[in-house]
Amino acid sequence: METSVVQLDNSNIKPAIPRIGLGTTSLSSVYGISKDKKSIKLLNRAIDLGCTLWDTADIYGGGHNEELLSTVLQSRRSEVFLCSKFGIGFKPNESGGRFDYNKCLNSRNGRPSYMRKAINDSLERLGVDYIDLYYHHCMASDVPVEETIEAMAKLVKAGKIRYIGLSNYSAEAIRRAHKVHPITAVQVEYSACCTKIEYNDVLDTCRKLNITIVAYSPLGRGIMTNELHSINQLEEGDLRRSIPRFTSAYLTRNSKLAQEFNDIAEKRNCTTSQLSLAWVLAQYDNLVVIPGTKDIKHLEENVAAADITLTEKELENLCSLVDDVNI
Repeated sequence: METSVVQLDNSNIKPAIPRIGLGTTSLSSVYGISKDKKSIKLLNRAIDLGCTLWDTADIYGGGHNEELLSTVLQSRRSEVFLCSKFGIGFKPNESGGRFDYNKCLNSRNGRPSYMRKAINDSLERLGVDYIDLYYHHCMASDVPVEETIEAMAKLVKAGKIRYIGLSNYSAEAIRRAHKVHPITAVQVEYSACCTKIEYNDVLDTCRKLNITIVAYSPLGRGIMTNELHSINQLEEGDLRRSIPRFTSAYLTRNSKLAQEFNDIAEKRNCTTSQLSLAWVLAQYDNLVVIPGTKDIKHLEENVAAADITLTEKELENLCSLVDDVNI
């Protein structure tokens, strides 16, 4: 298998997608202020580099993120494998100010009626006729998962989406959903400092069902770049300030892991970020990563990680370091 692409096996035509895609959350002022003009340049550069799997969601920026992507998709839609999500209720961010995600996280929704409105709104904001991969963003307690997936399957038949994905779902719910309609991808947080899917049966379930894993925050939301050592480096309003992993004790522990990766990366003549991405990619052949960035230099750095192949000994050494931290 080529290191640069992976096939979506639970789909009719098995399209090849890049193993390193682009998470676009940060382009809507989630991790500090972002500028649209700079973001548009980054999006075009991503396509030029072959980083054509783009991940967005209706809630990112209160709709701003999808609208931002539309400015590039107008002329380059055919070059992008477009992914979006629905399932967290929000009010559109019409003020243009910073969008408060924390106020929405308890507004999970899996009702078919909500989904039908959500997909139409996303298509309008994105300025497209269909979305390649459409995720239910989070498990919801208001309806059975089977009912949500049945409704999503109707979107496939209607041509509004091509494939169904799940995000932040339990292994048991993934299995239930897959019985209703083939699940093409499961999106979940996975990095050297967040290996929960190795222990909660999600990774094994996806392997057994041949479901592609899409790893978000594969650089630990910045920790595994070895450039983030203190919460004081984060801007006021940065979402990470509210995440437990960025409290002093956790950050110190994970920064130590990043430094250990950095020591090995220097010997390999690559960056800590590249080694960290290579480690995630090595865990499962049917896996892609979607690191986010606001900077073209970091985008180019991330994409180049696809060329790194770890030896068995290197992988064993790195896994040992990871296990020591994720006990």
